[in-house]
Amino acid sequence: MVTLETPRLILRRWREEDIAPMAAVNADPDVMRWIRDGSVRDEQQTRDGVRAWESEWESQGFGLFAVEIRATGELAGFTGLAVPGYLPEVLPAVEIGWRLGRSHWGRGLATEAAAAALRYGFEERGLERIVSIAQVGNDASERIMTKLGMRPVRETVNPNGGRRVRVYALTSDQYATRAR
Repeated sequence: MVTLETPRLILRRWREEDIAPMAAVNADPDVMRWIRDGSVRDEQQTRDGVRAWESEWESQGFGLFAVEIRATGELAGFTGLAVPGYLPEVLPAVEIGWRLGRSHWGRGLATEAAAAALRYGFEERGLERIVSIAQVGNDASERIMTKLGMRPVRETVNPNGGRRVRVYALTSDQYATRAR
């Protein structure tokens, strides 16, 4: 089982006790505003999502990590890697994404977690290119993408909901140059 540690976070696989706190994150309209059509998710939808994320770990060798605050053990949300099947025009691709509860915003935690997941994708999984996709207007996510060294490569429409999205990308060579 893969576990990554940063100064403030533990990125790990999912546990049963993560369902309720992740469901609370998914039930917050402010958190979900920029996710697909903006709909919130209930506990069963969250449970189904976690099950799917864990299945991706088994089939792909990577997936979405539960993000735990080291000091408290609290679940903050997720970050990690997934295949963005919802946007076929960018495939084949691996996407890095994140979702943290509102109480964890504004402290650099999403950037810290995503940087660890990006490093894992390039250095441990040997990925050649990683993308990140944000709805146009989601400035906070685009700032994180920029901090990770990613650059915008296209703008398109997400067929699931019709919202405009901006696709950012980073290659392994760009990552290696930046990491030096």
